[in-house]
Formats: sequence, C-alpha cells, structure tokens
Amino acid sequence: MPRLSEVIAALENLWPAERAESWDAVGTVVGDPDREVSRVLFAVDPVQEIADEAVELGADLLVTHHPLYLRGTTTVAASTFKGRVVHTLIKHDVALHVAHTNADTADPGVSDALAGALGLRVLGPLVPDPADPGGRRGLGRICEPERPLTVREFAALAAERLPATAQGVRVAGDPDAPVRTVAVSGGSGDGLLDHVRAAGVDAFLTADLRHHPVSEARAQGPLALLDAAHWATEWPWCELAAAQLDAISDREGWALRVHVSPTVTDPWTAHAASPSTPPSEHTAGAPN
Repeated sequence: MPRLSEVIAALENLWPAERAESWDAVGTVVGDPDREVSRVLFAVDPVQEIADEAVELGADLLVTHHPLYLRGTTTVAASTFKGRVVHTLIKHDVALHVAHTNADTADPGVSDALAGALGLRVLGPLVPDPADPGGRRGLGRICEPERPLTVREFAALAAERLPATAQGVRVAGDPDAPVRTVAVSGGSGDGLLDHVRAAGVDAFLTADLRHHPVSEARAQGPLALLDAAHWATEWPWCELAAAQLDAISDREGWALRVHVSPTVTDPWTAHAASPSTPPSEHTAGAPN
C-alpha cells in the first residue's frame, strides 16, 4: 500500500496547487504523510455527513472539490461546524485533500466531466489557460451535442443526466430555439457570460446564475441559459477523478480501493413549483 505522501504526489500531478486561483485554498488539510492509504473516497463537499461516510467506509483519504477552510480560521474547536469535521477526520486517521480551481482548469477537469455526463463533445476551453501550450486547459468548455437539440430538449437531457436535486434545471430563453453549440462550466458560472457571448454558442449550462447577469445576457441576444444545482454540475468530476486515481493505482501497483460518495450534499432539499397562472391574473395579494 502507498503512503499518503505518495498518493498526494500523484494527485498534485493531476491538479498542481500552483494552478489554483490566488484566493483559493487547495492541497492537504489534515493527514499524516507516512500513514499508509488503502481506501480513498471522493466527494464534492467536506461536510460532516461526508466525514462520517468516510469513517464508516474505512477510508484513509477523503478528496473533495470544495475547500474546508477557504477564508482561514482561528479555531478548529469541535463546537464549530468545520472544527467538528477536522476532529472527526483526525480522530479516525482520515486525511483530507482538496482540489478546487486547480481541478476546474485541468485537462481533463471539472467541466470535461460535466460535458461527459451530458454526452457532449468537447471542442476546447471556454477561457483558455495562457500558460498551456496545448490549448486544452482553462475554465469551462465549448462543446457540441451528439445531435442538434432544442433548448427544451437540452434542458430535459441535463435534468436526466445530472444527479437529481430539488432545483432541477432552470431555463432562460426560447424553449424551441435550436442548440448546436454549447458552453458548460461546473460550479458558479455567471462571471463567464462575456466569454460565453464571445464564443457565439447557442446555450450555456452552469450553476448559481443570478437575476441581473441573466437579465442582461438575455437582453443582449438569443443565448439560452440553463441553471443547474451547483453540486450537481460538479459531482461528475468525482467519478472522473476517481477513475484517474484508479488508473494511477493500477500503473503503480498500488492496492487502492477508490470510491465516489453517492450522498447528495446540495443544501436545497425541496422545490415548490409556481402555479401556471400569470401574476397579472392573480387578484388576492397583488402589489398596488
């Protein structure tokens, strides 16, 4: 069995920490470099539910996409939410390693996994990494569907292929408009709207789209926007990352057992659909 330091070196080769954004907090959070690793669990969020799952599984290493401490802290007391996670992991000898924005821009990375889950063919990065001579790294991906779709069909495909969440997939745009080219970005993506418009694609699927950026984007052209749950757009990366580590384990002759958490850690738990009646036809409680 490999030591934790050997497994971390392999992960750092996949997602070098120096490629993370300056504001990010990636790398190993807890863990003894000399401890042997036999079982690894991949998940999106380092929350208590996932820490407990790692312990129950007997994992020696938990790899998550989201950082535990993004803005620093002055305490790891078990009376705090994140401190309890740290205590749980250390008490049970479970290491924690984070690959966040360095996994977003990797080749393959988070958006490649999202495109793969949707059956899209990747043409290239939406925002290329200028330091990549090969031109394949960067934020987001520009893609083509297997066949031309309508916006309605593309939304239905996303709802079917991505993990189920209370939110589902929201759409801004003409449901019957054709979709021949698509941009995708796992996680929060409305900061990329200028790049999406410049790419000239028919639709953009991402997460955490806000009212004003969407309103402005819709006013500037026929671009369709599809907004899925943040967790759902990033969970496919866990499967990709697990497969990458599996391949390394086979190549190195390691006896690693690699798992992907099926636990839904999206914070939204229910959805109540609005009535189909337009607001103008409501009388009770209508604003003056």
